[in-house]
Amino acid sequence: MSNLVMEKPSVTGAPGPSTLTHRRLPRWAPLGIAAGALGAGAGIGVGAGWHSKVQWGLIAGLLYVLATYAITSSVEGRRQAKDRVATSLVWVSFIVAIIPLVSLAWGTIDRGAEVLDADFLSHSMAGLGSSDEGGGVYHAMIGTLEQVGIATLIAAPIGLLTAIYLVEYGRGRLAKAVTFFVDVMTGIPSIVAGLFILSTWVLTFDMGFSGLAGALALAILMMPIVVRSAEEMLRLVPNELREASLALGIPKWRTILKVVLPTAIGGITTGVMLAVARITGETAPVLLLVFGNAFINNDPFNGAQSSLPLYVYEQYKLGTDVSFDRAWAAALVLIAFVMILNLVARGIARWKAPKTGR
Repeated sequence: MSNLVMEKPSVTGAPGPSTLTHRRLPRWAPLGIAAGALGAGAGIGVGAGWHSKVQWGLIAGLLYVLATYAITSSVEGRRQAKDRVATSLVWVSFIVAIIPLVSLAWGTIDRGAEVLDADFLSHSMAGLGSSDEGGGVYHAMIGTLEQVGIATLIAAPIGLLTAIYLVEYGRGRLAKAVTFFVDVMTGIPSIVAGLFILSTWVLTFDMGFSGLAGALALAILMMPIVVRSAEEMLRLVPNELREASLALGIPKWRTILKVVLPTAIGGITTGVMLAVARITGETAPVLLLVFGNAFINNDPFNGAQSSLPLYVYEQYKLGTDVSFDRAWAAALVLIAFVMILNLVARGIARWKAPKTGR
């Protein structure tokens, strides 16, 4: 007989114990093991004379995984212990990854909030020295918005049309070559894109330093991201929609325009927004091509400009206490700008996501 068979009922009529049941740890066991591991890690750190809380945390994480396996295997068996260890590794990895992010955000908010106010957002650095108090980031915000906007106007249409070609029309060697170069461009360092525009636009064509020159370099960095994200979204559109449209006699270009793109527009917009957030924090191309300017320059086509990443670099380079404070405040503005873009991208993705249910 198989040992999965239930035992016979007892004399009183109540069923006997089943071989299908087994012991399990209580629900609070993971938290209890984690608390014990934290205490043991702190004790080992103090006993060894380690002053870094990071070392204490790493020891506690290792002890948590080992204790989880030992306790679970003794109570629930080795198979369940392996499952719990895998779950523990996921949680430990998540905590290890989130701690630097939270620390960075908290440090930036703590240091940047001391200077960030309405005057800082509405004034430039015109006429101020490195040790003078006051000044603001208004000219850098204008530069960033204009440069990123121009780069988006250049890169988004080209990237989208390239993705449409690869998905809808691309066949043979040309499509393979385009895919290869898109992959190569994805890994190009930002300084290389800046040097390329510097050698061609600024030095060869003698167009001078401007916000447009920086936008061209940012467009080079943004283009492969748009191509890859749009390509993946277009491939997710069911072929049945294309076939139904073509069966009605609608031309392919109109099918793409009226059926494929509206279906994938949510994911494409999200990819474009994430690409914008990616290039917003680039410093090297802006440092080479925009050149920096303490005054407000609303014309991106003539004269040097500033940007938020370049402003942070310039203020940190000055090395004074007030410049450090301005750098932290500008970094907080930059993080807030990127966070808003990411939230907008997630909102668009949720808004345009296919509706489920009735």
